[in-house]
This record gives sequence, C-alpha cells and structure tokens, in this order.
Amino acid sequence: MQRFEQRLERLVEGSFGKAFKSGLQPVEIGRKVTRELDAHRQMGVHGVPVIPNNIGVYLSPDDFDRFESFADALARELAELVREHARDEGYQFVGSVTVHLVPDDELRVGECDVVSEIAAGTRVGSVLLSDGRRVALGEATLTIGRLPGNDVLVADPKASRKHAEIRPAGNGFMLVDLQSTNGTRVNGTNVGEHILVDGDRIAIGATEFRFEAS
Repeated sequence: MQRFEQRLERLVEGSFGKAFKSGLQPVEIGRKVTRELDAHRQMGVHGVPVIPNNIGVYLSPDDFDRFESFADALARELAELVREHARDEGYQFVGSVTVHLVPDDELRVGECDVVSEIAAGTRVGSVLLSDGRRVALGEATLTIGRLPGNDVLVADPKASRKHAEIRPAGNGFMLVDLQSTNGTRVNGTNVGEHILVDGDRIAIGATEFRFEAS
C-alpha cells in the first residue's frame, strides 16, 4: 500500500491534483480492493492461494465523473497494487489482472463498492530478462541455458548447457532445474522445482530474471 500511495502522490503533482483534494480518496479504494482480495482467496494447485484477477470498482456517479479524466491511470495503479499485494502475500492468479471503474446510481458520494471474481483465461506469464527484453510464456516449455538453441541463452560461466526449464503447471508455471552444475536460485534459495509466483527472481550464476504472472 505504501508504494501505491507514493505513486498516487506523483499523480497528484500532475493534472489530477484537484480531483484528489476532497471526497473519496484513491487510497481508500486501494484498501477496499486489497481487503476484497484477501476475503476471496482460494487454495489453488500445489497449495498456492489464488485470488481474484477481475476487479470492478463501483463509484457514485459524482465520484465517477470526478475520476473520469484519469480513470485509465487510476485503473493501472490499482492493477499494479493488486500484483504487489499478490507478491507480498504469496498469492497467484489464473489469468491477467483487470480493474474497471464503474458508475453505480445506488451509491452516494464517498461510497465505494468492490466486486471481484477469479476469471480463468489463457495461461499468462512472462520472463523479464536482465537486458530489459520480455519473453512471453505459454503452453510450450521454455528452455534456459548456455547452449545455442535454448529459448533463453545465458552467457554466464556458471550456466550449464541445458540449465533449467519453465513448464506449464496447473494454472501457472513451474521452474525446473535440470540437474545443473551450479544450481538455480529463486529469491536467493536453491531450488529443484518451484511453482513461480508473480515477482519471483530467478538467478543463474550472476544472471537474474524476473517472473511476471500478469
């Protein structure tokens, strides 16, 4: 939530400042969203909790009009808050994260309602490489190693020729070390197999990647 508030402060410094001065505050919406996620988490495969990824934020017509000029920016920040909360709590998604702001005639100014659902979709995930490139994950296994021909080529002396794979597993992805000489680390810990969670940092030698679930 602190990171969310810091990003909102930067928004306020721009053209959105007047809308934040009174009435319903985006931070209040953020708190309601995270409480909704916690209340509707379910146990997924491999014992990893799954939380809603499709979120509707219902506002009074007046509040909706007040936020409308920067609704897209606020929805993006709320979606990032959802991903951060999932990383902090060890939650997982079964599809991409979406947040929509919706006017509701039954709500009064200052009121807010949050409705969410777990919406399964196409398996979603990507690996952010150290050079900034992003490799999308899907139904095919992603191979990682020093040998040319791997999907992700790792030019690191501690990488084995065929070092690791990322395989589809349940609603997400599993990282598998292929009995490499120097091992594969996730968030600083050596692993043989590991169900990837949004934000996991994968390290092979001095080379690091980040897994993003949405």
